[in-house]
Amino acid sequence: MRTYRELFRTPEFRPLFLAGTFQVAGQTVSGLALGTLLYTATGSPLLSSLAMFGPSLAQLIGATTLLSAADRLPPRATMTGLLAAFSLGTAAQTLPGLPVAGSFALLLILGILASLGGGVRYGLLSEILPKDGYLLGRSVLNMSSGVMQIGGYALGGLLVTVLSARGTLLVGAALYLAGAVTARLGFGQRPPRAAGRPSPAETWRTNSLLWSSPARRVVYLGLWVPNGLVVGCESLFVPYAPREAGLLFACGAVGMLAGDTIVGRCLPRSWRTRLAVPMLALLASPYLLFILHPPLPLAAGLVLPASLGFGASLLLQERLMERTPDDLSGHALGLHSSGMLAMQGVGAALAGAVAERTSPATAMTLVAALSLTVTLSLAPGLRAGQRRSRRPGPRARQEPYERR
Repeated sequence: MRTYRELFRTPEFRPLFLAGTFQVAGQTVSGLALGTLLYTATGSPLLSSLAMFGPSLAQLIGATTLLSAADRLPPRATMTGLLAAFSLGTAAQTLPGLPVAGSFALLLILGILASLGGGVRYGLLSEILPKDGYLLGRSVLNMSSGVMQIGGYALGGLLVTVLSARGTLLVGAALYLAGAVTARLGFGQRPPRAAGRPSPAETWRTNSLLWSSPARRVVYLGLWVPNGLVVGCESLFVPYAPREAGLLFACGAVGMLAGDTIVGRCLPRSWRTRLAVPMLALLASPYLLFILHPPLPLAAGLVLPASLGFGASLLLQERLMERTPDDLSGHALGLHSSGMLAMQGVGAALAGAVAERTSPATAMTLVAALSLTVTLSLAPGLRAGQRRSRRPGPRARQEPYERR
């Protein structure tokens, strides 16, 4: 599968695409609104960054308790229920007199539930599409996310001005609800991919099994850590440029869209195995120049090329799927998604804490330097992993997958 026409002719890909689009739009609009609301109320860069990205930390809890359900629950009902819960929780953020602690309690609950969403969504993608179509399908979903972030941050900034932050949160809740309706009406009844009852014990067992392979472990670290630290840089856009943060977020989304388009549609397979490490390095390097406190036009010019590096995630996901059996695909992708988002929360907390003691620009520089250091330390393992690629056979489901 190499063309967008073939992709969109796949019947259930269209509702998956639309439901994901509504979800990202709702998340983008409501995240910017909540970050602005709390920064206005508290003046704290730390609380602002945690409001936008901190809920990802809660995915650590879900990844260790709920993730086995990704392959053991019916996809349609699970996606519909999760999106409806996101809608209700976002609307609850607008309650008059809701304290900051109450707002973060809601974010904690939604973050735990969100850990299940990535596994269900991307596991369903691997089920809907043939194996050779996964990279193209995932790149299109990422491209949709980029477009929705570009429009969402621009629209969110406008709505915050016109409707207020609370009014913008209600718009985000409505977008989540539209995603729930799309999932309910667009998907057919599919059975769970794996048998058995979901439980924390099963989640731990499968996590341990997935983590047991050194080759897969270094891929997970490459997917989680450099990305998460750079998102920590992005979490400081509001304190760095309170009135123009939407522009910086939109430039980041443009870069991410371009990177996903190039990787998903243009790169030949022989290049894909070589570019993961350079793209991870590109992700962090431009942020080193924020030590100079660049003005807004230059800052936007740095953010855009840096975000091309997010395309490395597609390359590493493809490598991960080649090392994972089909009946664990949802759990494996859910672990990737939850770990990545949790590390984004860690990055936001770290960057916000450093900014409290220094400045947003200094914190971006230091966190970017840490991301680049991690990439260089993982580079030997990631380059070694490109020499051989195979999907484990049936016996790999009972024993460690790739002993090296």
